[in-house]
Amino acid sequence: MKAWSGPDVPTLSPDPTLPRVYDTASQALVEVGREDAPARLYVCGITPYDATHLGHANTYLAFDLLQRVWRDAGREVVYTQNVTDVDDPLLERAEATGVAWEDLAEGQVELFRTDMEALRVIPPQHYVGAVESIPLVVDLIERLLPTGLVYQVDDPEHPDWYFACSQAHDFGEVSNLDRATAVALFGERGGDPDRPGKRDALDCLVWRMARDGEPSWDSALGRGRPGWHIECTAIALQFLGETFDVQGGGSDLIFPHHEMCATEARAATGEAFADAYVHAGMVGYEGEKMSKSKGNLVLVSRLREQGVDPMAIRLVLLAHHYREDWEYTDADLARAQERLAAWRGAMNDATGMPAGETVAAVRAALRDDLDAPSALAAVDAWVAASAAIDSDDTDAPGDIQRVVDALLGVILA
Repeated sequence: MKAWSGPDVPTLSPDPTLPRVYDTASQALVEVGREDAPARLYVCGITPYDATHLGHANTYLAFDLLQRVWRDAGREVVYTQNVTDVDDPLLERAEATGVAWEDLAEGQVELFRTDMEALRVIPPQHYVGAVESIPLVVDLIERLLPTGLVYQVDDPEHPDWYFACSQAHDFGEVSNLDRATAVALFGERGGDPDRPGKRDALDCLVWRMARDGEPSWDSALGRGRPGWHIECTAIALQFLGETFDVQGGGSDLIFPHHEMCATEARAATGEAFADAYVHAGMVGYEGEKMSKSKGNLVLVSRLREQGVDPMAIRLVLLAHHYREDWEYTDADLARAQERLAAWRGAMNDATGMPAGETVAAVRAALRDDLDAPSALAAVDAWVAASAAIDSDDTDAPGDIQRVVDALLGVILA
């Protein structure tokens, strides 16, 4: 599957300092990036049954910042993202709308690509759909069979394959949840804790045997299709190796998704899956978390259709720390548009305050857990100071323009 076209990212003078980000598993800030090795990142992608809303964009911008900081530190980045292009929500939406599930997925993936291009998000090198990764999933399940952790439920009609999370020794180390909370969340987030025949309520589906009217594929496990968690595990192991730097996504993926991915991978390889598990906050609207199921969506594509500059949309998101839960209002967009106009106005001046301290402040803020609000404040301060004080530094506006483009992804031209 092809990704989207990437933006041209300016190169600044080198700063080898690596970023620190909050690791959900250890509940601490950790430095990410290994010595003399590419930085490797996996971010869970969309299930393409609806357009990109601001909650999605918030997540992908967070990890776009991480890529930009790594690049600014002189590191090569290997980035992988999946697309869950066959799953229950997609099939349900396709049936409800009378659209073939393949066509629905293709159309929504293309819309997602155009949104990401407009927001100047650096694309993954490996953009991988669930359907095209089915051989990887089957291979991984077969690799897990000798561990005794993969089993079929005793169901003559649908003997689905499950992974016995509850029997893996490291299960729970990502989310740090008590069992009651884990079972409740599993049921709320696509799991089936009450499925008869499972060894434990928290065991997760890895291969769903074929049902009438559903897409399915032949395999050594029987005709069927992959479960959600095993999809990401297989893709990450194939394209990033047994252990990589960061697994990322929204905070609603901490459990069960990232927990179960990590447990499956550890059972297969004997190694830790990711060095850090990094999660973006949830974006709300009209009093609730923005979600497709609730329908309270602010769509990136719709804002763009209304003539909103994508850079203003980007600034809406950057004004909030990536780990923060927050609620979008029209005032957020108004503030972002004012900020963008002020910044672009300053670029039209022939001179400005020397940019060195501002560049250093932006870099320091982003290396400290991707603190975009502090980075924006540093640029705001430079703009205000340049307007208030005469300066003859003719290089300063260009220096600010480059750092804002390279690290914050905002074009001021």
